[in-house]
Amino acid sequence: MKKILTLIIALLSIISQAQNGAPASPYYNGFNWSQTGMTLKDALATKITNTHTKELSYSQVWEALKIVDLDPTNSSNVLLVYGWENGTDADVTNDRTRAKTNNGGSNGQWNREHIFAQALGNPDLGQTGPGADAQMLRSCDVQKNGSRGNRLYTSGSGNAAAVGSNNWYPGDEWKGDVARIILYMYLRYGSQCLPTYVATGTTISTDSNVPEILLQWNAEDPVSQNEDNRNTYLGNASNTYGQGNRNPFIDNPYLATVIWGGPVAQNRWPTIFLSSPKFDFASKISVFPNPSFDGNITISTEENLSEIDVISVNGQIIKEYKNLEKTNLNYNLNSLPKGFYFIRFSTENQTAVKKITVN
Repeated sequence: MKKILTLIIALLSIISQAQNGAPASPYYNGFNWSQTGMTLKDALATKITNTHTKELSYSQVWEALKIVDLDPTNSSNVLLVYGWENGTDADVTNDRTRAKTNNGGSNGQWNREHIFAQALGNPDLGQTGPGADAQMLRSCDVQKNGSRGNRLYTSGSGNAAAVGSNNWYPGDEWKGDVARIILYMYLRYGSQCLPTYVATGTTISTDSNVPEILLQWNAEDPVSQNEDNRNTYLGNASNTYGQGNRNPFIDNPYLATVIWGGPVAQNRWPTIFLSSPKFDFASKISVFPNPSFDGNITISTEENLSEIDVISVNGQIIKEYKNLEKTNLNYNLNSLPKGFYFIRFSTENQTAVKKITVN
């Protein structure tokens, strides 16, 4: 038993080292990391498509998830996306883990959750190709899966829950996983899986297909051991259920920052990316949540703003924020009345405007 534990620790160490410090070898050998923006996006899309050499059947995904979604602390269980507790109340739909053999379609079992909802693809993802991509499918409580249904992801906090009649918050623990999967699907399947099909909110200025909230979640929720484990297994086509391709945003969340800007995400390869990439001024500013449901929003940026103005659709300045703290990276605007607004951001020599909604 001691030898087995030692081996597991050693393997986890290898996985960690493969992610933190340098790109996984040999998968990324020869890749041009000097690229940025849409050029980098397209290059990564080509990479993960060409290396996707083994497509799983929808039935094979059952067996794949029993391997890639194992609880790192208990190999008899799988982790259940959107879950947050085990046995502290009578509601089993909230379970964070469940026996890996207890899968199926009945209440109390786990099944395959499409993080990118099957019916929201254009066309429908089906049960082959994108609909059977194990990088996207996750273990989930049957009833919790049904509760999410085809709801669009939206802002929230705390545990997973429905937001209004049409939206869904995946939970603080899972929002980064969800964001990285959706960005992967965008690169892998292009126009069939646009992020705007499954997530709400304002999109970034450099790519109207990407809601800002996904970049926010990617930055706020770092990569977990489970994400690393599944990425390493699926990235090896020699494994029984390995596809051959990796999710680059799990390998390094900072790749999303290099491509789209927004909140600066965890940089796992500091020897590759020594400093923040250069983007236009507007793309360096993130406003969330948008829409806001309580009149409060947060502005995140690395820029030294000198002034923030909230402007009504009639051009009237509603609020002014001047003499801002130069070292602050986050600014909170509170108690905004319901309506549509433009927010003007200014530095000593640059100005940008973004539209927000308060419901």
